[in-house]
Amino acid sequence: MSYSLFADLAVFVLAVLVGIEVISKVPVTLHTPLMSAGNAIHGIVVVGTVSIAAEAAATGSYLLTFVAAAFAAANVAGGYVVTDRMLAMFRPRKPVEPRPAEGDTHD
Repeated sequence: MSYSLFADLAVFVLAVLVGIEVISKVPVTLHTPLMSAGNAIHGIVVVGTVSIAAEAAATGSYLLTFVAAAFAAANVAGGYVVTDRMLAMFRPRKPVEPRPAEGDTHD
């Protein structure tokens, strides 16, 4: 195992541990806004996968960058959908007009 691969794995494992620790401290009421903002950050992952795909030389590298870009793009779209639903809860509702009763005839 090369030093570079070992260093990358160490950074990945530490990032996972820090992420779990930070997310576990967030109150339940803040999970949706945090998730929608965090998912939007995956736009950076899309840019990163495109830049890595530009340097890819093997078919496996292209495949991995495509999968990473697809997951990141799905996460970005999901983040915007969740944010839109969350914001819809705070929009004023349109008043419902009462329907006339069956026997009423107002001509």
